[in-house]
Formats: sequence, structure tokens, C-alpha cells
Amino acid sequence: MAIITLSEIFSLIVMTLVIGYIFTGKFTRRVKTVYDMMHPKRFDLNDFKFAILVTAPAIVLHELAHKFVAILYGFTATFKMFLFGLGIGVVLKLVNSPFILIAPGYVEIPLVNDALAYRLIAFAGPAVNLILWIGSMIILERAKNLTRTQVAVLSLTKTINMILFFFNMIPFGPLDGAKVLFGPS
Repeated sequence: MAIITLSEIFSLIVMTLVIGYIFTGKFTRRVKTVYDMMHPKRFDLNDFKFAILVTAPAIVLHELAHKFVAILYGFTATFKMFLFGLGIGVVLKLVNSPFILIAPGYVEIPLVNDALAYRLIAFAGPAVNLILWIGSMIILERAKNLTRTQVAVLSLTKTINMILFFFNMIPFGPLDGAKVLFGPS
């Protein structure tokens, strides 16, 4: 059995590109000009790459953590792209919504009856966000002579991962926080 399939790799790549598109223009490392403000729908490849750089690791590594912890416990785990959840994010971007809501994917795991394993698998994703958040915060505080781009990437990485950590730990519905708190139902 392969640890990760070609289908999963394809889904992760598509999800990364769509997330990059959704956040293009929300995060930019350059100062916006008057032209940029007058043409907000103009696609900028550099902004697209920058959006991928700061958002994709938080989301992709979060999902892969669920997958690999489940595999360590002996379960089959498959990453699934959630097209409807990505579609919501694309629609919100197209209508220039001031907020973004996406549910880009999930890891499909069979029924887990072991409460500890269930909770650890659920917490693995938010744990990655916690590590990325604290890691980027420490680097920002201790590193000297960072370039402007490095500071921008680390600042956004810190913010995005903090938001994802707290959002995913809400003990409600399908969010990881409910699984961690309440265990298998």
C-alpha cells in the first residue's frame, strides 16, 4: 500500500492552486499602487505565488498530519479534496467578499473506536498549525537581518496558523476541536 497515492497528490496540487487563487490579492508582498486599486480583479502571478507560499503549507500540512498520524495507528487514511468547500471560497473571492470561508479538504479514515487514537488523529492537524504559528513567531522575535519578504511571509504564516489553530479547535460539528473534546461518537 502506498503512503500517498497519485490521486491524493493531484488533489493536493489542485487544492493548493485553488487556495492560491482565492488568497491572491488578499496577501501581497508589494505596496499596492493606484493602478492596482483601480483594477482589483487583475491577476498578478507574483501575488498568486506569494499567496500559495503563505497559505498552502498551513492547510496541506494540517491535512497530511491527520493522514500520517492515522497511518501510524494502522488505519487507512485518504486525503479527499472537497470541491464544494473550495467552490465556496472561489465564489466569495469572485464577489469580492470581505471574508473568506473555505473547507478545502479532509482525510477519510475508517471508524476509530480507540478514544485516544481518535483524539490524537484529530489533534494532529491543529498541532501542525500550532507548531507553524509558534515557530514563525519565535523566528520573527529572534532572527536578525530578515528581508522585508521574509518578515512578510513569517508574519502571515504566524497569523494564518494562529487563526487556523483556534478555528479548528472550536468544539463544534465536524471541526477537529469537537473530535478532540468529545472523542468518537
